[in-house]
Amino acid sequence: MRRAALLLMLMAGLIAAGCSALRSLEAGSEPWVRADGPRPASDRDSLLMYFEYVRKLQAPELAREHDAVRQLYAASRSDFNRVRYAMLLSIPGAAFNDDARALEALEPLLRNPDAALHNLAFMVSAQIQEQRRGQGLQQKLEALKSLEKNLIERDLGGVKRK
Repeated sequence: MRRAALLLMLMAGLIAAGCSALRSLEAGSEPWVRADGPRPASDRDSLLMYFEYVRKLQAPELAREHDAVRQLYAASRSDFNRVRYAMLLSIPGAAFNDDARALEALEPLLRNPDAALHNLAFMVSAQIQEQRRGQGLQQKLEALKSLEKNLIERDLGGVKRK
């Protein structure tokens, strides 16, 4: 009986420690907040600081950050985690860049104008859509350049035959 009680206490302690570790990952450990800088006054401020932080990360650190944030998002789809995950997924050139998944994560916030983070979600969504538009324009420009090059080569080829 004593062994069962001891085992139950040990398991409860492990569960509490695991939950505590998750909470500290989600809220307490904010590497994007400088020790000598201002503390974020709101989730919006914290997320804006986070965006600045992740944009400066190198590929290996960015990949680790993506894994950690993806796990937090899977565990808790809070509004804060939704915006943070979408910001991370929308970083141009990142190996894990996925605009469609980022927009999907933001969708509930975009549909709810009363959500505290609605405006920030709207801004991130607009940024993602502008990036997509820019990528589409870049692809069209590259196609036009290629077409022009082919036409010039064809014309030059015709001149050589004469």
